[in-house]
Amino acid sequence: MKRNSKKMFTMLVTTSLMGSLVVACSSNSSTTNTPNPAASADATKTSTAPAAGAAVTYPLKTDKTLTYWGEVTGNLTGVKGTHADTPFFQNWQKVTGVTMKFTAPPTNQADQAINVMLATGDLPDMIEYDFQGKFPGGPEKAIKDGYILKLNDTIDKFAPNLKKYLKEHPEIDKQVKTDNGSYYVFPFIRGDDLLRVFQGPIVRKDWLDELGLPVPQTIDEWYTTLKAFKEKKGATASFSVVSVPRPFNELANGAFASAFGVTRDFYMDDKGAIKFGPAEKGYKDFLATFHKWYAEGLIDKNFATADSKSLDANIASGATGVTVGNAGGGIGKWQPLISAKDPKGVLIAAPYPVLKKGDIAMYSQKDPANAPGGSVAITATSKNIETTAKLLDYGYSTEGALFFNFGTPGVSYNMENNYPKYTDLLMKNPDKLAPAQAMSMYIRGNYNGPFIQDKRYIEQYLALQTQRDALTTWSKTDVDKHKLPPITATPEESTELAKIMTDLNTIVDEMTLKIILGTEPVESFDKYMEKFNSVKLNRAIEIKKASLDRYNKR
Repeated sequence: MKRNSKKMFTMLVTTSLMGSLVVACSSNSSTTNTPNPAASADATKTSTAPAAGAAVTYPLKTDKTLTYWGEVTGNLTGVKGTHADTPFFQNWQKVTGVTMKFTAPPTNQADQAINVMLATGDLPDMIEYDFQGKFPGGPEKAIKDGYILKLNDTIDKFAPNLKKYLKEHPEIDKQVKTDNGSYYVFPFIRGDDLLRVFQGPIVRKDWLDELGLPVPQTIDEWYTTLKAFKEKKGATASFSVVSVPRPFNELANGAFASAFGVTRDFYMDDKGAIKFGPAEKGYKDFLATFHKWYAEGLIDKNFATADSKSLDANIASGATGVTVGNAGGGIGKWQPLISAKDPKGVLIAAPYPVLKKGDIAMYSQKDPANAPGGSVAITATSKNIETTAKLLDYGYSTEGALFFNFGTPGVSYNMENNYPKYTDLLMKNPDKLAPAQAMSMYIRGNYNGPFIQDKRYIEQYLALQTQRDALTTWSKTDVDKHKLPPITATPEESTELAKIMTDLNTIVDEMTLKIILGTEPVESFDKYMEKFNSVKLNRAIEIKKASLDRYNKR
């Protein structure tokens, strides 16, 4: 095993983080290894392993104390400052029989804090971190450098639940290992397609009804809608979205551009060839359409600098009637703002736009089943590999998945007709905590972690019927045919690709802004195609193709 305790490396940080790099520690005062007294009869106490593994019964019988490093979810900011004080983490120890000592980085400083920790060589048993997306060189480099353990043998021997699940779900199995076939974390897995979709177009349904308009489907119908909102409802920014950090940031998942057969990223065409949306003719058509809308005053005149606060203000005031946002943080946040001013005001999801009525949108937001956030690695220096693996494997058992998603029976949920229903402690918290905050106290189902997320969580978390309907509406696209799977470049390719993408994104942002604002004509699109070639777009596509080929061979 290779280790260089003095080695420092630069982590990719997307925002400017300030404050001390000192890691905040918290020891768990709960040391009992007794099972949860509220354990339910509906929870299976023994998880049956596949043929190659051994059955594991919880709670485990062990006197070991395991160490765990990870962030405290932002939902607990101002509510609970440490893992040890949070009921979920207290109960996790009880139901598994494993005592744990937690360490958390300062808020919003995980990237810097892990840098310091890895440099010291003093590592815990477990690290909750996105080694795929944030560690330079990716998980294989982290394994090679002796930071985290390659888990293939460990999963075979001590994680029968995860092994069984991955065997039964080969497409997810491909997502949770490297191109070399290395398993490196106990992953967060979205257990249903419904959990993978959460964003799309949103429109004021009460305005549509008042004006006698249908829910828009085609680009022409969207134009009619925006024009009516401006002229008859006084909407000064009929269409507005967040444009920070990039112009039309919320359109990056295909909204509106996909009507023209492209998205603002790499995608696969109908023949499986990898394309870069902004370099295709469809993107020119998209820009021409949005320039027309902007010139007619249908798009927020300040769209280039619009952030979440300005969008909130526009929607609350009635200046905006069409946007793109999430079911939870969009409709869930904006509906109360609208209702406070207009009790009849209603936001609903609209389908992703198309050119011809009856067509299905080519692209949309849809995340992979495996999301890197919340995944937990076992460190290469851990002396408690078997116990740690069995602890983490709990989240993939029937009993463990129920616990991670719904918590403790009789406290955070009750089983009603074989359906785990959250209690008022979570949904109508007596201490006036928002549901997201109260949930994060007792479960991990509403964020992430080493477990399989249950769709019955989202069915209850989205309190409004309009939110629940949104997921179905936004799911009706052909995104599965066109979205690239979670492919990875090699360390060498990553360095090269990062430079190319910085140049490409700069050109795309400039082109998008200037053409829509009208400071350059639509015809200047062809000039930008030459710039794309000069910054090696073709090489970026080659790297993506090589990554896809390796992924398909996993």
